[in-house]
Formats: sequence, structure tokens, C-alpha cells
Amino acid sequence: MNRKASRFLAYPYIIWMAGFTVIPLLMVFYYGLTDRSGAFTLANILAIGFSEHLKALLLSLMLAGVSTVICLVLAYPLALILRKRHIGKGSFVVFIFILPMWMNFLLRTMAWQTLLEKNGVINTFLTILHLPNIAIINTPAAIILGMVYNFLPFMVLPIYNTLAKIDDNVINAARDLGADNYQTLTKILLPLSVPGIVSGVTMVFVPALTTFVISNLLGGSKILLIGNVIEQEFTKGSNWNLGAGLSIVLMIFILLSMTMIAKYDKDGEGSAF
Repeated sequence: MNRKASRFLAYPYIIWMAGFTVIPLLMVFYYGLTDRSGAFTLANILAIGFSEHLKALLLSLMLAGVSTVICLVLAYPLALILRKRHIGKGSFVVFIFILPMWMNFLLRTMAWQTLLEKNGVINTFLTILHLPNIAIINTPAAIILGMVYNFLPFMVLPIYNTLAKIDDNVINAARDLGADNYQTLTKILLPLSVPGIVSGVTMVFVPALTTFVISNLLGGSKILLIGNVIEQEFTKGSNWNLGAGLSIVLMIFILLSMTMIAKYDKDGEGSAF
């Protein structure tokens, strides 16, 4: 295929990127850096320093951080087990992890709302067993649970993908030199899997930081994260300028995360797919 034909095939992608990525981003920056009259201002970005906005941002950072750590703690041993069993990317077990991502995100979250609510499935089952009910709905714990459930596959797959690329001869060489299981894990597996860990942490932390659906459904709209504040500014407050300004602040965190990936995963070894 000649170069001219290759450029022609790239046009649909360029049009798609321009229409659904570049132009929306430019609109966000336009509204975020102007006031209602269209005059340039930084007030919308500096509004992140307001107590209610700063509180929502710090809470979002905390919950996203806790959810990311939990996902990492759960995902790494699981990825090690999958690697030890030499399970390929096309295996049924890996398909099970990917399957939930094929389902609607909103439906998955609403399912947990049905399970956790006061008269939900879990409390009904506990009542039948004459056990005390749990009051987890509308709490930060419920939001963390929803984040871990929805984003765990994004942590498992990059780590597993990186671990699967490690040559067994490297592990065998470490064994021959007298390394035990702990030394093999800390000196061989962990350092070589850093790209997958960084990629997984980024893929979990960014959506957990920006989510508003999970906190709306499992937090009962009582716990406001920064994503909820932005969503309300656009939908209820009709203040697109402030909402866009706060969105720009979140973009900074996303850019920092992308910088981490570029630094620790230069060859794309931590890619999930």
C-alpha cells in the first residue's frame, strides 16, 4: 500500500479525533478560561481553592487512592497466579475478568446499590440468618467498594501482561543462585513488573478520581466528590465556565499520570491489551 493510500485511510480517524476529542477539549479550555461575558479569567481554575471544592477534591483523592491501593493488593497476587498457571490472554479465565467491562457501567453500579441498600439482597439474607444488618450504603466505604469492583480489571490486566512477558529462565536463574520465594518476588518480579503496576495504578486512579456515577448511586448524593461538583455545575447550576475550570484542574492530574506512564513504561510493556 503506497503512502498516499495510507494517508487516505487515516482521514476517518483524524476526523473522529477532531470532532470528539480536540474540539471538545478546546471548548472546555475556552469556557474554563473565560467568564460569562467571554472575558479571559483564571477565576474558574482558582475556584478549586474554595473550601467546598477543595474538600471535594481532597475526598476524591483519598477515596481514589484507597481504591487504587486495594485494587493493587488484590490484583498483584492474582496476576502472579495467572502467570504461574501459564494462562494465555485468550483463555477463559482472562475472558471472565474482561466480561464485566462488556456490561453497562451504570447497570453494574446499580446492581451494587440493590445489594447494599437497607432492604437489599445482602441485608435480607443476613436477616434470614438472624445476623445483624450492615449499613454500608451511602457511605465512603460503599463508594470504595463500587470503585474497586468496577476498576479492578484495569489493574489486573496490565500487571498480568507485564508478568507474562518475564522469561521463565530469569526466574530459574534466580533459583539456581539460591534466591528464595521472597527474594525472587522482591528482586526479580516486582522490579520487572513496574511498568504494569504504573499503568494499572494510572488506569484505576484516573477514572476513580473523576467518577460521579458511583458516588451518586452508592453515596446517595450525600457524599460529593469533585466529579459530582463538576457534573452539578454543568447540569444543575448551568455554570459551564466554573465546571470547565474545575475540569481543567482534573486534567492536570491526568497529565501527571500520563507523565508517569511515559517515564516508567517507555516501551508500552504495561499495556493491558
